[in-house]
Amino acid sequence: MGAISEFLASVPRRADGKRNWPPELKARIVAETLIEGETVNAVAKRYELIPSTVSDWRRMARQGKLVLPNLDGMDFVPVEIEAPAPVAQPLPNLVSNTLDVIKDDVTVRLDVATPAARIAEIVRALAT
Repeated sequence: MGAISEFLASVPRRADGKRNWPPELKARIVAETLIEGETVNAVAKRYELIPSTVSDWRRMARQGKLVLPNLDGMDFVPVEIEAPAPVAQPLPNLVSNTLDVIKDDVTVRLDVATPAARIAEIVRALAT
């Protein structure tokens, strides 16, 4: 434990007194949790950290924010690649390029690019 204590003394501290863990060191600590037989609690205790901090760093590693070194004894889960899911057929295009203004038995079909002011004029004319 003496070597760890000396090592921890060399970790820089922020203005508030907390250690400023470099990303490479965070990654090494996370990698140690992946060694067979190690636990997050044991690794956290060794580095005088709370386990939730180490768990947060593990989450960062899963998100690709920490690159883990390869340590002796690390075990990785084999990766299985599944066949891609079938691609759904696109739905028919139900979007219309026209706008229908209907009043009783009168239908005025307009292009969707018709200005709103012009549509309002037509609606007012149909309302009279």
